[in-house]
Amino acid sequence: MNQKQPNSWFVLLLLIFAGEMIFSLPFHITRYFRPTVLEVFSLSNAQLGDIFATYGVVAMLAYFPGGALADRFCAKNLITVSLFITAAGGVVFANISDAQGLIWLYGFWGLTTILLFWAALIKATRDWGGVEKQGLAFGIMDGGRGLVSAVVASMAVVVFAYYMPIDHITPQARLHAIQMVIYFYSAITACAAVFIYWKLPADHNQQAASEPLLHGVALVLKQKTILLQAIIVICAYCGFKGVDNYSLYAVKVMQFNEVDAALFSSIIAYSRPFAAIFAGLLADRFKASTTILFSFTLLAVGYLVQSFIAPVDSISVLVYCNLVVTLIAVYGIRGIYFALVQESKVNKQYTGTAVGIISVVGFTPDIFFAPISGRILDAAPGLEGFQNYFLLLTGFAVLGMLATWLFAKMNKPNLAR
Repeated sequence: MNQKQPNSWFVLLLLIFAGEMIFSLPFHITRYFRPTVLEVFSLSNAQLGDIFATYGVVAMLAYFPGGALADRFCAKNLITVSLFITAAGGVVFANISDAQGLIWLYGFWGLTTILLFWAALIKATRDWGGVEKQGLAFGIMDGGRGLVSAVVASMAVVVFAYYMPIDHITPQARLHAIQMVIYFYSAITACAAVFIYWKLPADHNQQAASEPLLHGVALVLKQKTILLQAIIVICAYCGFKGVDNYSLYAVKVMQFNEVDAALFSSIIAYSRPFAAIFAGLLADRFKASTTILFSFTLLAVGYLVQSFIAPVDSISVLVYCNLVVTLIAVYGIRGIYFALVQESKVNKQYTGTAVGIISVVGFTPDIFFAPISGRILDAAPGLEGFQNYFLLLTGFAVLGMLATWLFAKMNKPNLAR
């Protein structure tokens, strides 16, 4: 196992903080405050889905060159610039008044959050974990990101509640409240950029910098399981995107008000760090693929149950418990799916390239999931729409089970050294 430097844990904490805040403006606000966002911008679920699709298309185009950049340039500089310009987009977000402006902004964020950032983050995390602790490294990374997400979201809910008078909600009050939340997230993202620039050590281990780009791509594509890894990420990411509608489920089906729904979403988000770190420990003990296969099975059962039950008084506890179980399974898979890169023995110096290739396919749900799920929810508002929604998620969980089983079968001789 690699020897860690004295500041190794501090470095990981910096990466965790940056790794979550980079996505807070595009995703946290619509995840935790979705009903309010839909009201303020006069959006349907389908329209918001199309806005996310714009982000997804630009992000998909950015993953591959972003991987090459991560193998060639200092992660500190890439991450710092990415955080600053993403935070600047938040100021624009707070002053946009129509859906067309959001389309352009989310396209901008698709570039700023991915091109300079994503592969650099994954490469740095793999380096931190060495050979034997990949599951723990990625579990702590995603679990830590989940904790950051939950803590910052809880703070944002306090801001939102302060400016949102529940007893007399007006359109102007709702607008002002969400603007304050957006400014809050922008400030925290900018702070992350300052910390990264100030404290993250520069890395100079760019072994692939002198090689032709296509050389690394060709080597990575020779890995027979690379497509299966991408399918696993697709299915897990659909589950993760599915969480974005839990606050809307709380309002439309469970009859919560907007503040309580935001609070509910922020509280259940605290399961993410525990799930991801526990999955990481299991992955190092039993292999990442074994842990992911079990989690997809749990997820499929949970979604299937959720697609047939309603939150009436007699089974309300079952509904709450089942939502938490699906969250734990989603967060567990998400925490360790990039540990499969080590399990399939991708050459370390081409980590960025491998992450870029996997991500181009694996994160396509940014393009298609929100438009599809938005139309499902709009077609049958209320309980029926959400039951159909959970059936869609069941299908992705089953596909994830099959892809993981096949990955493990094809990869048996390739146990990580």
